[in-house]
Amino acid sequence: MVSKAHGPRRRTREKFRGPKKLTVNKLLGNFKEGERVAIVISSNSQRGQPFKRFHGQTGIIMGKRGASFIVKIHDGNKEKQVISGPEHLKRV
Repeated sequence: MVSKAHGPRRRTREKFRGPKKLTVNKLLGNFKEGERVAIVISSNSQRGQPFKRFHGQTGIIMGKRGASFIVKIHDGNKEKQVISGPEHLKRV
């Protein structure tokens, strides 16, 4: 009997569709603390990819952790911190 896959990228066929090019400028993106960004997950890079629930949400850069950034978002009535690579962030 076949068992269903329960991986972190399930049910994302439509959600992660988009531009297929990944430029060097996107990989080396630099953001300052307090800057507003949108989380737009790029499917062609799994490095630093946040969880699929946060795709399309807007937050504020709180700091840097290695090559990734810490983004503060509101999920319902809670504040959460999402760690994301620069290729998955877009200035708002």
